[in-house]
This record gives sequence, C-alpha cells and structure tokens, in this order.
Amino acid sequence: MKGGKSKSESKRADPKLSVNKKGSASTKAGKATTKKGKAAKDPNKPKRPASAFFVFMEEFRKQFNKDHPDNKSVSAVGKAAGAKWKSMSDAEKAPYVAKADKRKVDYEKNMKAYNKRQAEGATAAEEEVESEKSVSEVNDDEDGDEDGSEEEDDDE
Repeated sequence: MKGGKSKSESKRADPKLSVNKKGSASTKAGKATTKKGKAAKDPNKPKRPASAFFVFMEEFRKQFNKDHPDNKSVSAVGKAAGAKWKSMSDAEKAPYVAKADKRKVDYEKNMKAYNKRQAEGATAAEEEVESEKSVSEVNDDEDGDEDGSEEEDDDE
C-alpha cells in the first residue's frame, strides 16, 4: 500500500463525525419534538393570516386564469402578480391591506382562544394521566373476567 491507510484505520469512526441519536424524538420542556428537533405541529392551531399581497393574489389568480386559460405555469402567474403589485399605488393596495388587517385581527382572537384551551388542556391532561392508569387497570380486570366466562361457556 502506497501511503494509504490500512483497512483497520479507515473503519475507525472519528468521534467528531459521530451523530448523537439520543435526543432524536424526545420531549423537552413538555413539548413533543420531531426527528429534526422541531416542535410537532398541532393540527388544531389556527393558521397565520395571509399578507396583503397574498390577499391580492387570490383575486389576481382568478382573473389571470380567465384571461389566459391556456397557461399552465404557476410561475407565470406569480411573476405577473408580482409585477402588477409593484406597479400599484398605495391607494390601489389599500383594500387588500384592509382585508389582511381584518384577517390578522381574527387570527389574533383565535390564537388567544387557542392558547387558553391549551393552558386548560395541559392541566386537565396531567390529571387525566393519573386517572387513566387506574381506569385501564380496572377495565383489564373486568375484561379478563368476561373473557374467561365466555370461553367456559363455549367449551360446555
């Protein structure tokens, strides 16, 4: 071997390159995390409101598709909308800004209600964990008695 490493040397893992797999899907400070370390998304959480540009895009997209029915390119719609948005004056943008502000107010109201439910749910969930264990143990005992009697009836 000319100046190369032997097989035993190349197989040895460099400690700097090792991956820490212990915290991959753990919970930190009560929040569930995914493999990449991001917090798990709650499907019940309200979605963030659209900005003024995206409110404009909703209307522009409909009109653009009517004017250009043969166009299948999403990027062409986006480029045309961006160009039109830049050329619009503040007065022309005002209705879209007003709609976006209204959606933002609604979103903030929904988030307050959501956060309140989450706070109430956290205390209820802690109480439920303790009571769930006793309920499941009781149900297991009852199920065992019922299953045993049914099997005896089948044999007779």
